[in-house]
Amino acid sequence: MSEDEEGENDAASRARAERARLARIFGEVLPEETSDDLGDGSDRRSTDWFERERPPHHF
Repeated sequence: MSEDEEGENDAASRARAERARLARIFGEVLPEETSDDLGDGSDRRSTDWFERERPPHHF
């Protein structure tokens, strides 16, 4: 393993440890996956909501 690869692994390990530490203190602020990532059609539901709530003068 080269020094660059070791440095990248070490940096990734430190980043994981830092995320875990922050999650222990503050809880998980941002989930790893969002509804946008899942592709379950939730984006259409949010668009439907927006269209229902849009004021008439914005058509």
